[in-house]
Amino acid sequence: MKTLLPTSTAGSLPKPAWLAQPETLWSPWKLQDEELAEGKRDALRVSLHDQQRAGIDIVSDGEQTRQHFVTTFIEHLSGVDFEQREIVKIRDRYDASVPSVVGPVAREKPVFVEDAKFLREQTDQPIKWALPGPMTMVDTLYDGHYKSREKLAWEFARILNQEARDLAAAGVDIIQFDEPAFNVFFDEVNDWGIAALEKAIEGVECETGVHICYGYGIKANTDWKKTLGSEWRQYEEIFPKLQASNIDIVSLECQNSHVPMELIELIRGKKVMVGAIDVATNTIETPEEVAETLRKALQFVDADKLYPCTNCGMTPLSREVAQGKLKALSAGAAIVREELAR
Repeated sequence: MKTLLPTSTAGSLPKPAWLAQPETLWSPWKLQDEELAEGKRDALRVSLHDQQRAGIDIVSDGEQTRQHFVTTFIEHLSGVDFEQREIVKIRDRYDASVPSVVGPVAREKPVFVEDAKFLREQTDQPIKWALPGPMTMVDTLYDGHYKSREKLAWEFARILNQEARDLAAAGVDIIQFDEPAFNVFFDEVNDWGIAALEKAIEGVECETGVHICYGYGIKANTDWKKTLGSEWRQYEEIFPKLQASNIDIVSLECQNSHVPMELIELIRGKKVMVGAIDVATNTIETPEEVAETLRKALQFVDADKLYPCTNCGMTPLSREVAQGKLKALSAGAAIVREELAR
């Protein structure tokens, strides 16, 4: 029987201390060469076990094989020089040293497909795999070649489509494209961002989703949130066009945010991964707090289309806190499932 309110995570989970520095975003690897490859596989097993122990229904690799949710994919593409770096402002919030696009970008071989096959071998549960979205990729680089955000996005969309098709063929059930840039560049999202995303999912034979959040719980993001006022209505700018798109699932941030829940009505008909876990705090939600968030969301999304989830990735948290939050997510979903069954 199909699980009602299937739980999942939005992305990353903490890495073991022997693989990378704990509670540190984008930490360098502690291992090298074959030891690193083996260490990543072991970490994936551990992450999967942690999700299963917490009762998560749709599992992932916890991004154990990735140092960064965007650049680890870009590292495998030609046309990008990681030695030639420039300072750019990421999502209009913070400066970062980023690699440069110096020529035509291309995917010469699959990037995550072997990792996805390995995850598929470990479990019979539905699996989700995250990829960076075209617009967020563009926003994480200096483009010295195309000199057009839109042109570069279309090239990335073509490359992502190749990877997504291969991931689906490897047994991935849901491919999620991470697009935090959708919460910032509204005109571009509506002009070409959603169209580029649709190019990325063209012909992909599994479910597809887009994750749009307010970022990891890092200072640059929490400071930005303080400027957004008492209501965060960014989703209102993009949801109408997203509702008309071919994307199956929309993943958004709800727990401890100022997003008016009624905005979910704008994507009525889509499956919705409702963020019911705040990743910007070490405080572990109670199951009842999670349940209350889900109850509010159910006013605007049908129960068979609601997927309880985390707001964003949890790499910066300790494994203990992350595990507690995953257990709370599962327990909160169970409360609401029981209520719906009455």
